[in-house]
Amino acid sequence: MNQATSMRKRHRFNSRMTRIILLISFLFFFGRFVYSSVGAWYHHQDKKAAQESSQVSDTPAQR
Repeated sequence: MNQATSMRKRHRFNSRMTRIILLISFLFFFGRFVYSSVGAWYHHQDKKAAQESSQVSDTPAQR
């Protein structure tokens, strides 16, 4: 009987640790997603600005 109660306690501990580990993993995943999204947005803005400036310098001045 005593062994059955100790197994139950261990199972509850394992379930709680699994939830904590999954939560931490999700937070890392979400943080990396936000970080890469911000970096990609800045890269896109820089690329768009560089493309616009090259188009302005490539076109001859109109008179």
